[in-house]
Amino acid sequence: MAKGRVSKDDWTMAALRALARGGVAAVAVDVLAKELGVTRGSFYWHFDNREALLVAALETWERRTTTELVEAVRAEPDPWVRARVLFAEALGSEKIAGLEPALVAQTAHPAVAAVVTRVTRTRLAFLAEVFTGIGHDPQSARHRSLAAYAAYLGWLELRRTAPETAPEARPGDPDAAAALDHLVAMILTPAAPARP
Repeated sequence: MAKGRVSKDDWTMAALRALARGGVAAVAVDVLAKELGVTRGSFYWHFDNREALLVAALETWERRTTTELVEAVRAEPDPWVRARVLFAEALGSEKIAGLEPALVAQTAHPAVAAVVTRVTRTRLAFLAEVFTGIGHDPQSARHRSLAAYAAYLGWLELRRTAPETAPEARPGDPDAAAALDHLVAMILTPAAPARP
């Protein structure tokens, strides 16, 4: 990849790619240095130790995939457009394929657990805000938030584990846009009235 001096962001992105490939154990300084085409000394220019790199990588993931996304989507004034933009962005392409399922699977590590918990809490709260914005009462908004987030995680897991069986979940597949539109429509469809 990079040759010569690399930035802190280069290291954190390399760590996130490693997490996606093999979990926390794959975040190995020597392996990442080789991938980046630099010496181990470059690592120590930016980080005190491997744990500091891991924490920085997780914070980068949180900021880019949650904090910044929520801010951008919240700026959309129309609640229905806001909902569609959120789902299209979240379920569209992945910056680092397989990262979300890999992180969820690594919550035995305290640093991963803390960030995944914080991200999940923030995302569920924002989803509830989105569903409330399109007319759901707080309880219905919470229930839809849980269902939507479960669909999101499942969509990414299908993309990772069953790309041949469920090719529509992959960005770039000819049927991906239609499948994604269908999923978003299902999530946003108003609930049927309860039967007596």
